[in-house]
Amino acid sequence: MKIRLIAIGILFCMLSACDNFLDIAPETSLSSDSFFRTQADFEQAVGGIYAPLQGLYNQDWILNEMRSDNTFFIYNIAQRGGKQQEDPATFTVETNNTYTLGKWTNNYLIISRANQVLSKMEEASFETSVKNNLKGQALFLRAFAYFDLVKNFGGVPLFLQPATSYKETFQPRAEVAAIYKQIVTDASEAAKLLPAKAAAVGRATTGAAHTLLADVYINQKAWAEAETALKTVTTLGYSLLPNYGDIFKPTNKGNSEMIFDVQYAEGTSQTIFNALPYLFIPILPDPSVITGVKPATQQTYGGFNVPTPDLLAAYEDTIKDQRFAASIGFYTGASPLIGIKYQRTPYIKKYLHPHSVYGQTAENGPIYRYAEVLLMLAEAANEQNRLSDALGYLNQVRKRAGLPDVTSTSQADLRAKILKERQIELAFENKRWRDLVRTGQAVTVMSAISTKIKANPQAYYYPTGSAPITTAFNVSERDLLYPIPVSEIIINPELKQNPGY
Repeated sequence: MKIRLIAIGILFCMLSACDNFLDIAPETSLSSDSFFRTQADFEQAVGGIYAPLQGLYNQDWILNEMRSDNTFFIYNIAQRGGKQQEDPATFTVETNNTYTLGKWTNNYLIISRANQVLSKMEEASFETSVKNNLKGQALFLRAFAYFDLVKNFGGVPLFLQPATSYKETFQPRAEVAAIYKQIVTDASEAAKLLPAKAAAVGRATTGAAHTLLADVYINQKAWAEAETALKTVTTLGYSLLPNYGDIFKPTNKGNSEMIFDVQYAEGTSQTIFNALPYLFIPILPDPSVITGVKPATQQTYGGFNVPTPDLLAAYEDTIKDQRFAASIGFYTGASPLIGIKYQRTPYIKKYLHPHSVYGQTAENGPIYRYAEVLLMLAEAANEQNRLSDALGYLNQVRKRAGLPDVTSTSQADLRAKILKERQIELAFENKRWRDLVRTGQAVTVMSAISTKIKANPQAYYYPTGSAPITTAFNVSERDLLYPIPVSEIIINPELKQNPGY
């Protein structure tokens, strides 16, 4: 496997040369030994660990949300450039998919940068509280990256130290249990080192570390351990906002409900804006009818991550449930660009707020928020057969949404209600596919959706006269993991492909 130590400014210059290349470094070069000296150096380095999070979030809707029963895409016969974006949704992913490669690469960028920082941290001489905070952030991000890898690929190569030679990067896949053990170790230590409140929005806190730890435990069905971590989060000052739509406003960043999110900014000299809201609306030459901002030339893309009929039907009361109007908009009108007339076509409204630059928004990407903590607590309590406690947590979320309390007399019934509540509350936050996988329902649910799509393609945004290819929507156990990127296997003969690919 190749771990790429990619430069960000002067920070991540190549750390060592090949043995038989140059023995003497040029005077203008900068090694890790000469860089990691001051507190400012470490602060800059830790900031660099966060950078690949944008790359991960920019593709996660493809690999998680659009692969589930929550969203699909508008099939555009005139423009087939989005095939690799569509393949996860149609279960036709190949080993050369650019988005699975992107997930692999971005996670290992985080890991390699975290390893660099952690390897030099003990030698540093500055205030202990600052050092602990920076170390905690590096550990949290490494745990986050390995968690994302193990959920999507299974066992992966495990690196805890910087690679000092190309050969050292050729490692076989570690066992899943070993990956999870390391994630728990890193997240647990991070939780002890991190502050309750970050100095800057978007930085990891002890609340984020405990929430990550609980998520890891829930994926392992360690319910009591998950509950302990989650109860700690409830003591840290987080709360539900009264208005669901306010959570996601760029003018409300760092609000009391958001525990950890990916940061974006609009109108800067750097490409750190969020363009996803423009991908999630219908394909319109002039999208300003929805976005409020006119393009200089006509827009030729859109129609991805479209809410499915199944998700729309999952809302029990589209009038009372404030999450419906805050999350989903509808458009009716013609699009001469692709010859489609939209008839009340749904689109994601959750991340569309006023902005001034076409194609650029400052919408942050939510990863963990307090509503999910309550729903995880409900799940953990229910799995320990404490239905009353579970209902209490679940109904806190429903009350904010404007819905009446639910009651339940069986663990199985409540389990289904909690999962459905997660589907609605966390819609378009890239949780649904992983929820289906970890609860053992992915093949069943998506096979049923696949049958519906094949029977009535037009209900799932295929234009009249078109339909899925015959190899699409054949969902099996193979699809619970993505393939290891073939480019990694070609380079590293130690890697073995996931079954079925």
